[in-house]
Amino acid sequence: MEVKDIFSYNWSYLLPEFTVLGFATLLSLIDLFMGKRTNRAVLGWLAILGVVVAGGFVIHNMISLSKPISYMGEMLRVDDFGNAFKLLFLGGIAFTLLLSQAYLKSGEVEHRGEYYYLLLAGLLGAMVMASSSDMITLFVGLELLSLSSYVLVGMRKKSLQSNESAFKYIVSGGIATAITLFGMSYLYGLTGATNLFEISSRIGEAYTSGFGFLVSLSFAFIVAGLAFKIAVVPNHLWAPDVYQGAPTPVTAYLAVVSKTAGFAIVFRFLFLSYIGLVGPSGERILLEEYSWYLAILAGLSMIIGNTMALRQTNVKRIMAYSGIAQAGYILVPFITLTQLFFEQSIFYLFAYLLASFGAFAVIQVVSRDQQTEELKGFAGLYHRSPFVAIAMTFFLLSLAGIPISAGFFGKFYLFMSAIVHRSYWLAGIMLATSVVSYYYYFGFIRQMYMRPGTTEARLRVPGTVAFVIGVALLATVAFGILPGAVTTFVHNNLNPSFDFGNMQIPDQQQ
Repeated sequence: MEVKDIFSYNWSYLLPEFTVLGFATLLSLIDLFMGKRTNRAVLGWLAILGVVVAGGFVIHNMISLSKPISYMGEMLRVDDFGNAFKLLFLGGIAFTLLLSQAYLKSGEVEHRGEYYYLLLAGLLGAMVMASSSDMITLFVGLELLSLSSYVLVGMRKKSLQSNESAFKYIVSGGIATAITLFGMSYLYGLTGATNLFEISSRIGEAYTSGFGFLVSLSFAFIVAGLAFKIAVVPNHLWAPDVYQGAPTPVTAYLAVVSKTAGFAIVFRFLFLSYIGLVGPSGERILLEEYSWYLAILAGLSMIIGNTMALRQTNVKRIMAYSGIAQAGYILVPFITLTQLFFEQSIFYLFAYLLASFGAFAVIQVVSRDQQTEELKGFAGLYHRSPFVAIAMTFFLLSLAGIPISAGFFGKFYLFMSAIVHRSYWLAGIMLATSVVSYYYYFGFIRQMYMRPGTTEARLRVPGTVAFVIGVALLATVAFGILPGAVTTFVHNNLNPSFDFGNMQIPDQQQ
């Protein structure tokens, strides 16, 4: 691409990414010239301002975008799919920054300026992943998100547990990256292309020309590598240790934002690349054969995540194993691929975002007050703060998939998609493991309402944390009563009209 071509693009549709990049750069420069003893809380509020501005540009793109816009030879693509995930990323980062304002006052994280612009750097990586239609930009976005996350996990430099978590995370992440790149190399060698749409149009020829085993091998390696990012079997063992050692807002960030970005790349990469794969008899290989691979991973994640959570007493480890199980549930629409695939996925991720951030906000307050992250720290919470206890109850009900919560309808939609697809065994695993999860979710409720606490003093909740809890609670209850509000909005404003039988190369930028 020549220099004159750069100025021929209408770059306004990439303003969300430019805004995040600009604020991250601005924060790093301000932090550089601030005195060592200067309160850096203002950097957090500037970061929140950047997220709000970027969100405004995403909404503007939703309104003004009539067709997908591509940049730099189809390497980046602004479309409904990317806009939907960007809204989830921005909402998650906004919650993370609000929780961080209260958390950082403890002094456990020394370099607060770095903390804020590393979060924005991770956000930028996630947004690039959601907009990428080329393996090169996908990998750049993935690594930007991953490298920022590695540093964020180890920000508590004086904590041996945090150091151990960061070490395990970067080693596991490096192995997962190598596995992903190994699969990508096969994909490039088989098709001679890095663009996902070109790969989709060429991979069928490679499959029918005697390279079927190598095509399947590339799929297996890429899925195994990406399984690390979404924390599903077989690449899930890092999650409990990393969640436990990371600062609580970072744990919430990893559980929601990083996982959501992983699902964005799973669809954008895997399904666009392999959707054109047709066997000798005309069968759709991705839909009929490779879906079994994903189904097994989903089933194992639900079973292992929920059963391992039963034996945990540390609340962060419980949430980590819960997250592994939730990732298994979210994989279901990727297996069934019904006409409502996109709406089902976005609604579940949205409900999961609300419940998870709400739960981690409560965990942050309680663990700081009780100086422990053990489940027993929740004892007597209802008598100390009825609002916080009731809010935590609704968050747990949503994660468990019990009615009068957004999570119930999220699981209901996924369950019905499995039934429609006739994946009865997968639907059975969903039901059985959901029932198993009630035990450890209700362990929180048992402590809050039925166990005496060590004190009756009123629980102090910082304003920013209370705001996160309040917003998450209202949204969880509201969309549990009116789930159609979200699905209708997504269908009318963010539906990319996926056609799994005939994926076309997107329109070129004029």
